[in-house]
Amino acid sequence: MSPSPFLLRTAAVSALAVAVLATSGCGWFRKENSLYAQAPENRPLEVPPDLDRPGGPGALMAPDQTASVTRSQMQGPAGAAADTGFSVPAERDEVYARVGQVLEATEGLIVVNSAQLLGTYDVNYQGSNFMIRVVRGESGSHVSAVDPRGQPAQGEEPRQLIAALRSQLSP
Repeated sequence: MSPSPFLLRTAAVSALAVAVLATSGCGWFRKENSLYAQAPENRPLEVPPDLDRPGGPGALMAPDQTASVTRSQMQGPAGAAADTGFSVPAERDEVYARVGQVLEATEGLIVVNSAQLLGTYDVNYQGSNFMIRVVRGESGSHVSAVDPRGQPAQGEEPRQLIAALRSQLSP
């Protein structure tokens, strides 16, 4: 027995009605929120409760005195920059090559990495890791010992190595 055309037509119309209702987003299941109906730039900013006030008791207090940071204060203890750098009246590439020769001849020093384009030698000297940097300066080139952050290297090893380089490279 084949199904009657009336039964097929009714089943097709019913299936079509169910499909239309399912894809139209029936209002019974939809929640309205007027905040999200607005354009994104007009919506209010939602801030979690913990982030709407300062984190500590003195978070918004201004300092009592006005302070100025000078270059000498940024370099650390007095004389630290002078102990970890010096100038050589020559071109940067020439000084970089001469520094490399002195480093190779220095006992207790391992050149871990070198980058001529950056003008740096990453060295391990007597158990201390730091960089020797050669940059172009106003009156030639400047050789300095720096830590990975680019700040003057602290400690006795960088000072000793810079003193050895100064004695061999200064005219």
